[in-house]
Amino acid sequence: MNSNAAPMLAVPTNIITGFLGVGKTSAILHLLKNKPSNERWAVLVNEFGEIGVDGSLFEGTHTKQQGVFIREVPGGCMCCAAGLPMQIALSQLLSEARPDRLLIEPTGLGHPKEVLEVLTSKYYQEVIALQKTLTLVDARTLSDERYTNHATFNQQIAMADLIVGNKVDLYREGDTAKLANYIKEHAAPQTEITLTQNGDIPFSLLSGPSANHLLNPHGHHHHHHKQDKPLASELPLPESGFLKAENQDEGYSSIGWRFSASKVFDYQKLSTFLSTIRAVRMKAVFITDTGVFGYNLTLDALNEMELDDAMESRIEVISDRQQAELEPNLLACVLG
Repeated sequence: MNSNAAPMLAVPTNIITGFLGVGKTSAILHLLKNKPSNERWAVLVNEFGEIGVDGSLFEGTHTKQQGVFIREVPGGCMCCAAGLPMQIALSQLLSEARPDRLLIEPTGLGHPKEVLEVLTSKYYQEVIALQKTLTLVDARTLSDERYTNHATFNQQIAMADLIVGNKVDLYREGDTAKLANYIKEHAAPQTEITLTQNGDIPFSLLSGPSANHLLNPHGHHHHHHKQDKPLASELPLPESGFLKAENQDEGYSSIGWRFSASKVFDYQKLSTFLSTIRAVRMKAVFITDTGVFGYNLTLDALNEMELDDAMESRIEVISDRQQAELEPNLLACVLG
């Protein structure tokens, strides 16, 4: 498969989906950590915001020399404009990586049904061998109508071959039973359930054919986001050394910043600032005076990881309310 002279055929491919903050990034990081050393894996990651942070988080801990290849599609649903952003990124990724396995992480606010339709289109029929679709669910959210009434949340469950009840260590009495009942009501009859914490998914659970739940071979993706300007992740940085980008959809808003590598952050001030953020989701990579660090904030906790390197500092905050007060506090963390 990894010979440049041989055509790529039937690359085992998993969609790993789930709503905001459920632990998809942690799950993929865990899977990459336990990747067979002789295999090349590719990861196509989609983000709601325009800044694009996941790629930096993955690349800061896993390199091409280790057989891990990353490609990002920021800016919302990667299937818009007839699937072109996804198809372009996927084709480039497959060509570069020639992988033994492909993992695809749609944004938590994306449309997984349309991702499935792209992967099973005629163009990819011989290249992609679609295996199990994993949907991560935090059973505690089943008491919150912001989740249970959200069409994307329920679509993620309906398309799953395997439901991963993540963060089980934080469940209360009755949460596991509630999850089982919800899955029975909203998922396909043969859908399996497994429980885990910290996104610790065994590699063995990836294998097995997908049942292609929700797939309509005669359907067409009509959802569309306006993309008449370059994404912030692709723009050159201005003379100020940083830029801001915002995005809104599906009842949530994102705000993010990119900073040139010359902007070094005070680690202590940054740590204090990040601990004050109240949001559904925050991801970041920062170059600080004590090293390069990645940050991952959910409603449960703020986690920090040391990274090997980063080209620039990036942060993305997703919330169901505006976060206008963040910028002055963030800029106050820059040294000099």
